[in-house]
Amino acid sequence: MRITHPTGNIFLTNIHRVYGGEDIPASPDDDNSMDYFLGTRPTGATTDSKVDLGMIVRDIDELMVLNDEAHHIHDSRLAWFKSIEDIHNRLLQKGSALSLQVDVTATPKHNNGAIFVQTVADYPLVEAISQNVVKHPVLPDAASRAKLSERQSAKYTEKHADYIDLGVIEWRKAYAEHEKVGKKAILFIMTDDTRNCDDVADYLEGNYPDLKGAVLVIHTKSNGEISESNSGKAKEELEKLRKQANEIDDAASPYKAIVSVLMLKEGWDVRNVTTIVGLRAYTSKSNILPEQTLGRGLRKMYPGGIEEYVSVVGTDAFMEFVESIQAEGVELERKAMGEGTKPKTPLVIEVEKGNDKKDIDALDIEIPVMTPRIYREYKSLGDLDVTAFGHQRVPYRTFSEEEQREIVFKDITTGAVTHTTVLDTAGIADYRSVLGYFTQTVMKDLRLISGYDVLYGKIKTFVRSELFDSEVDLDSPNTLRNLSELSATKTLIENFKRAINALTVKDKGDAEIRDTIKLRQTRPFVTKEQGYLVPKKSVFNRIIGDSHLELIFASFLESCADVVAYGKNYLAVHFKIDYVNAEGNISNYYPDFLVKLNDKRIVIVETKGLEDLDVPLKMERLRQWCEDVNRVQSDVSYDFVYVDQDSFEKYGPKSFSELIENFTRYKV
Repeated sequence: MRITHPTGNIFLTNIHRVYGGEDIPASPDDDNSMDYFLGTRPTGATTDSKVDLGMIVRDIDELMVLNDEAHHIHDSRLAWFKSIEDIHNRLLQKGSALSLQVDVTATPKHNNGAIFVQTVADYPLVEAISQNVVKHPVLPDAASRAKLSERQSAKYTEKHADYIDLGVIEWRKAYAEHEKVGKKAILFIMTDDTRNCDDVADYLEGNYPDLKGAVLVIHTKSNGEISESNSGKAKEELEKLRKQANEIDDAASPYKAIVSVLMLKEGWDVRNVTTIVGLRAYTSKSNILPEQTLGRGLRKMYPGGIEEYVSVVGTDAFMEFVESIQAEGVELERKAMGEGTKPKTPLVIEVEKGNDKKDIDALDIEIPVMTPRIYREYKSLGDLDVTAFGHQRVPYRTFSEEEQREIVFKDITTGAVTHTTVLDTAGIADYRSVLGYFTQTVMKDLRLISGYDVLYGKIKTFVRSELFDSEVDLDSPNTLRNLSELSATKTLIENFKRAINALTVKDKGDAEIRDTIKLRQTRPFVTKEQGYLVPKKSVFNRIIGDSHLELIFASFLESCADVVAYGKNYLAVHFKIDYVNAEGNISNYYPDFLVKLNDKRIVIVETKGLEDLDVPLKMERLRQWCEDVNRVQSDVSYDFVYVDQDSFEKYGPKSFSELIENFTRYKV
């Protein structure tokens, strides 16, 4: 954030880091860099235009500057910095000032590693890794590194063959795993000059058949920008090169590896880098930080909280440079690498169609997909009677004028006040926006797609006449202050949700089969690294559990002579049952296991450690589901059983028939 002090002094402040994106901006070396102030990159050479953008920008009376990738903006020698300063000074002459400058960078640091003093909010790499925002860097362990050495050779690739070969081995393992779920792993190799880029590319294509014609070479200048002279490319070809780099993740791209000197100043949206090989050393003089180097592979490939990894291999000098990031608190994982070691990837769960020891047809389980029984009748919303909620009315308090301007921040777990901010009179909200907020909150929580006008009117009436212990004036600032109290907010939202659910949620009373699910058709998916069981009686390659009980129960199923096949009901299976939860909302329930006793009998199993309020509702709906399925077809009998951890551990059934005979809770 750039703040202009009334005295005219300028302060440059970096807001935060963004990892895995473009790491170093092009540093404009002339005033034509004013293209960046307009928010778009030049589509061609900035000197092609006859319009002086610098003059246009300097003629604007109110201006805010947003600097993305502003790593070196604090270098007063840069034309970029001088241009901003000049714009500000011209505004001062007109009695104005630069309104605001916001700088965003992944590395708000000087070349010596010192963080910019102007930084007001920082999100360091150590936090990004621990919170699974980015991939986890993994280095070879000591035993793996001991096998690597720089050979005595004048030829670059011969000298670094050990490192290149290890990188390819790690990349191949990652490639094979990610390919199962339709993703393409990318190998990224960093060299020290453009000539060696070509040497490494030739080595890769000549020694590894799977990389023949699949290596993208990007020549860069010493500052990391794509070099037209070194590449010997025309402008159109350079644009094509940039496009190829940004599209390398796509399955349609023929490239699987990138070889470059730096490739740190170009825009970088590549997510699929799984292996980095560094064949060069960096120093502070190179204006490169270890975060920027690792940033080539930090973007995640998959959504959600799955842990992902990028393997980092390189010469001793390169690894020393990477390891310097530990001074910031980043813990670098070290694992065995090379042939015979596990790939550094999330777990892939898939149907083992290529396993000769499994009869997939016999192990397959088919589950009917029923039409929903539970639905919401939106037209009933108009029948909502806000006078019949039966709630405890909230005391209407009288606040002072200062208290009416307060925004009170409370701890969501304890309710204790953490701090209070007092607004000026211009900050007081209108009651309509407050009621609109409540309306939108209720609709979002209940997933209502229509009825805003009706619901807004109901909430307005409720607040004015029913929420508090007396009728209130909606225009009064005191009423708005009362509405900010937790008791009022909670009473309003919870009572409306409860009443709307009771009014609009309906049960059709029956259901029909509309489709079927076969376990063998489950698509491969990735999950976080965790304990798992390798099954013999399931179509899946692994059985993972959301709890230790699930793994124990899977082992029990493996040992049961009367179990033909079973499967964990992963989300990717898509077997779910609609039900009304404890809050009255329509929700989906995913049972834990599907067990086949024979071709005519399948049992749905729910395992539970600690029981919550929703368990009885889920079990009643599961019982109802089994009855519906058995009513509309007779080819297969579907049943269910509830297995609680205490009873399972206490009685230790020896067979599935013994389990289903004795675990009868929720059956009647």
